[in-house]
Amino acid sequence: MLRIDAQGMPYRELNQRIRDAVRAGETNFVLDNVNGQRYIGTGLEASEVRITIRGVPGNDLAAFMNGPEITVWGNAQDGVGNTMNAGTVVVHGGAGDVLGYGMRGGKLFVRGDVGYRVGIHMKEYRDLVPVLVVGGVAGAFFGEYMAGGRLVLLGLGRPDGAPLAGDYLGTGMHGGVIYLRSRPEEYTLGREVKLFDLDDSDWAFLEPLLKEFCCHYGLDSARVRAAEFCKLLPVSHRPYGRLYTP
Repeated sequence: MLRIDAQGMPYRELNQRIRDAVRAGETNFVLDNVNGQRYIGTGLEASEVRITIRGVPGNDLAAFMNGPEITVWGNAQDGVGNTMNAGTVVVHGGAGDVLGYGMRGGKLFVRGDVGYRVGIHMKEYRDLVPVLVVGGVAGAFFGEYMAGGRLVLLGLGRPDGAPLAGDYLGTGMHGGVIYLRSRPEEYTLGREVKLFDLDDSDWAFLEPLLKEFCCHYGLDSARVRAAEFCKLLPVSHRPYGRLYTP
């Protein structure tokens, strides 16, 4: 195991040390005192690599990542999982905006709340289906322009009557599925989506995923499961086609 004290370390130096160590065969990292260093895990292509972060990583954590597993014992900033291809990220706090931007595969779990435009432009191809699970609530434009993948929003711990997500939920969505652990008001939805009840195939996907989420955070999966779930689906695969020249 390689332990690195990142206190005061420039992000370029930190990331270079990680890349050099991976090339030398190291697979297990603990990064202490992380405080805003960007691009941790970006572009790494080693499925056996495990990175534990103690602190708050900066923007674009796990961007373009292809395989490693990253655990954050703290909050995360913007752009986690940007265009991520494979691997797992587990955040034990909250996170910022544009999580999972263009995400193409892998799994991203966040225990707390997230910001705006989470899941924007997520996509999928054949067996590459990205998954992003948020334990808390989300800001506006959740799932904006989503083209594929699965978003799950649980709203755990929110006050009674508080919204699960901000307005414009699923705006421009034309692929994928958004699972919600309560039924939002219709006026908060984008024009391109509608709410549906879950069927057996949805639960076949959701139940093991909820168990995995709860295992990461020491939660009772039966209690998380025991709530009204619904799903948001696009009703058009080309919502803005009429705005462009054929």
